[in-house]
Amino acid sequence: MLPGIGVFGTGNVVKVIVPFLREKGFKVEALWGRTLNSAEEVAKELDIPFYTNKIDDVLLRKDVDLIFIICSPNLHAQIAVKALGIGKHVLCDKPAGLCQGEALKMVRASQYYPSLISIINHSLRFLPAFGQMRKAIADGYLGQEDEITVCDVRVQMGSLLHDTYDWLCDDTMGGGVLTLVGSHVIDLMSHLTSQRAVRVHGVIRTFTKTTERVNGIRHISSPDFCTFQMEMSGGALVTATLNNHLPGSFSQEVLICGQAGHLMVRGGDLYGRKLNSNKEDVIYLDVEDLQRGGAINSTAANVIPRPYMKGLFKMIGALREAFLPVEDKRGWVKEPVALAATFEDGLYVQAVIDALKKSNANKEWVKVNVITEEPDPDPLLSAAVRRSAISM
Repeated sequence: MLPGIGVFGTGNVVKVIVPFLREKGFKVEALWGRTLNSAEEVAKELDIPFYTNKIDDVLLRKDVDLIFIICSPNLHAQIAVKALGIGKHVLCDKPAGLCQGEALKMVRASQYYPSLISIINHSLRFLPAFGQMRKAIADGYLGQEDEITVCDVRVQMGSLLHDTYDWLCDDTMGGGVLTLVGSHVIDLMSHLTSQRAVRVHGVIRTFTKTTERVNGIRHISSPDFCTFQMEMSGGALVTATLNNHLPGSFSQEVLICGQAGHLMVRGGDLYGRKLNSNKEDVIYLDVEDLQRGGAINSTAANVIPRPYMKGLFKMIGALREAFLPVEDKRGWVKEPVALAATFEDGLYVQAVIDALKKSNANKEWVKVNVITEEPDPDPLLSAAVRRSAISM
C-alpha cells in the first residue's frame, strides 16, 4: 500500500514531481499554495482533487500520510514539526529551515516520532555516480579513508531567480546559491568522506542586485557566487566554488584525491585514476542520460539541473520501495531510504552555512558549532532576570 501524498508548494518543481509520483503509483491527494489562486491554478493543471492555502487543511486530511514540503524555506520547520506531530511522514526540501534554531526543532520532532520517515531532499546522495564513488572510496580506491587529502567541487550554472520578486531574491528568506546549491555540496562531502567540517572559511557575494524585472525599490540580496573551504574532521580539505553567472548552461565536477589516486564525477559519470596508472578509468557511465524520452525530459531539466532531478527521482523510487512491501499505509521498511539525509544531517548543514556566513562577515576562519539547545532569543534580558533572582 502506497500512502496518499500532500504537497506543499506550487513552483515548477511541483509540476515535474507530481506526474512522476503518479507514474510510480502514488496518489497526490492535496496541494497547498501560498495564495488560493496559485493553489487552484496548479491543482487544476495537475488534476489534484483538493487545494487550499491553509496548512492544517492538508495536514489533517485522513487520506494524506506522506508530506512533500517544496515551498519557501521560512515554512519548512513549521510544516515539518506539525506534520510529524500529527503522525505524517515528511520529505522536506533543502535547507532545513532558515537557521539552526529551526533545524533543531525539526530534529527534536523527528526524534520524538522515530517511527515516521523524516528526510531532507539532498538528492545527490541517490545519484548512481556518487553511490559508486562512495563504494570506491570504501573499497580503498584512494587508499585508507583517513588518507583522503583534497576534495574540489565546482558548480557553474545560470541564475536561480524567477522573473518576479520572490523569496529567491532574499538572503534572509533562504534564497541564494549557498543555501540552494551549497547545502547539497556540504551534505555530499560528509556523505562521501564520512567526515564532518570542523572549521570553514567563505567568500559570499551578490553581484546581480537588480534585473530587468526586479528593480526600483526592490533589490536582490541573495548571493549568486560563493567560494568556501572546509577543514574536515579526518584531515581532508574541501574547496568549493559555486557560480550563478553562466546562463543557459550547467556543469558540476566533484574531485576527491587520496594518497593512492583520485576519483572525479563529471555530471553523472564517474572517472578514476590510480597514482601509478597512465590512463583514466571509466568506472560508471550514466547511460540513462543518453536515452531519449526518459522520465527526465527537457522540461524537467530546465526546472532543476539534471543530476539533482535524477537524484530526486531515485529518492522517490526508494520511498516507493520503502512503503510497497507493507500492507498498512503507515508502515514502511527502513532499508531503501537508509541512504537519505536525516533532519540531523540538515542541522549539521545549517551549522556549516551559519559558520560560512559568519566567516564572510568577519573575513576569518570560523569553527563549526552544531547547537544542541535552542538559542536564547534575548540573552541580555535573561541575564538581567538571573541577576535580579540572585539579588533577591
